[in-house]
Parts: sequence; structure tokens; C-alpha cells
Amino acid sequence: MSRLQVAIFDVDGTLAETERDGHRVAFNHAFERLGLPDRWGEGLYGELLWVAGGKERLRFYFDRYRPLLAAERDRLVPELHRVKNEAFRQLVEGCDIFPRPGILRLFDELHREGVTTAVATTGSRAWVEPLLEKLLGRDRFSRITLVITGEDVARKKPDPEAYRVTLSKLAIRPEQALAIEDSQNGLEAAKGAALSCVIIPSSYCRNHDFSQADFVVEELGDPGLRSRVLYNPHGIEVGEVIDTVTLHRLHHRSTASARRGHEGGGCDSALDGGG
Repeated sequence: MSRLQVAIFDVDGTLAETERDGHRVAFNHAFERLGLPDRWGEGLYGELLWVAGGKERLRFYFDRYRPLLAAERDRLVPELHRVKNEAFRQLVEGCDIFPRPGILRLFDELHREGVTTAVATTGSRAWVEPLLEKLLGRDRFSRITLVITGEDVARKKPDPEAYRVTLSKLAIRPEQALAIEDSQNGLEAAKGAALSCVIIPSSYCRNHDFSQADFVVEELGDPGLRSRVLYNPHGIEVGEVIDTVTLHRLHHRSTASARRGHEGGGCDSALDGGG
């Protein structure tokens, strides 16, 4: 049985709640800066999040909600995206953005145990790396072995390319790694790369379909803030927080289950077992 060697993290929604009060605000700033009347409210932005990638999201919005001539749309989208990224970087630098509970603790535990940390996102490197350094601190950021962003892939999540590129560059097999995500798109990307996947639903993703996940938890938890397990199909034992012991147990059980499945077996599922 392969040992867990790499934990691969998504960024937006997984490490911090950045969508509603970060990216959405930056998109609206870009609309205003370019003299456009468009503004994305919280509800509309939640719908648009099903489209991965900022440029792709803008194209989808204009095609569905405010049709433009193709030439005008194709002129606007790159400029809007550039201004939006600049605005988001300024938001990252100028305001307090906090990691979700348990993220810093888990990064430190993984480092102490010699488990490699990597990032697989389809966001733009221009804001991904400043955000990672802001959230994690310079020391933790420097320990991340690999950061894959939208510039490194041709297809965005839910396509599994970001995870496959990560595995290839780290020269590891899927059964040696585990993905940590917040959304259905992210889950589908991880599963498409044959990875075990932990889900920490972000505020926009709580009603997503996570039935293919290996583990779903409200938060990772910290001292004084117990984690609440939402889905535990492998029935692993869980303590007060989701720590490296939990991840090793989950990785062992999920890879064993996947192997039995390939051999024609299977395993029983259990909701909220071991919580």
C-alpha cells in the first residue's frame, strides 16, 4: 500500500473564503474602471462560479446575460481580466484575508512529517502566489514544492489537467497523493486524476454534490473549534480536528477501496460514520 507522500491543495474557497468579498469585488471594480454598467451581486456570482476561470466566466456572462458582438466581447474580456487581477492583488495586499480554520496547523503538521505540499489551481499566477504568501506566511509559502496555475494548463477545472500536471511534475502516482478541495468542480477534477479527495465546502459550495468525495468536513478544526464531519464513506476514525493522522487513515482506506474496486470488489458506504 502506497504511503501518503503529497497533499495537493486548491486555493480559492479551500484555503480562504476569497470569492464573495474578494474576486467578486475585483470583477465589479474592473467593470467600473472600464465604464461598464455591469455589477455582479452575490447571487449571480454564485451561479457564475460554475464556470471555472476568470476569462471564461466573463465570456459566459456576456454570452448569457448581456450579449455583445463577438468582436466587442473579445476585446473587453482580456482587458477586464487584467484590471480585475490588478484589483484583486491590491485587495490581497491592503486588507485582512484570513485562512480557514485549521489550514495553518495542517500545513505545519504536514511539513513536520515530511509530507510534500503542492497547489493545483486554475487561477492566474499573478494573484495566486501573492495570495498564498499572504494567507500562509512567507515560511509556509516557501515550503510548497509546486504551484500549478491556469497558465500551466490548457483546460480549467473540472477538467483533471491541473492535477495530472501536478502528479507528472512531482513524478508521483495518484495513489501516493491526496487532494483537498471545496467545490464540485474541484472534486470532479481530482477524481478525474484518480486522486482521493477531501472536501471542505466553501460558502458558495455547500449545496454541491459531494457524493464522490472520500471525506467531507465543515472545517478542518483548531483547538477549541471541533471539526464537524459531514460525510465519511470509508468510516475512518476522526478526532476533534482533521490532522495528519486523519489524512493518513483516509488515504490508506480510500486507496485500498479503490484497489478493491479495480479488482471487482467494492466497499460499503456510511454517512457521518466515525465523526
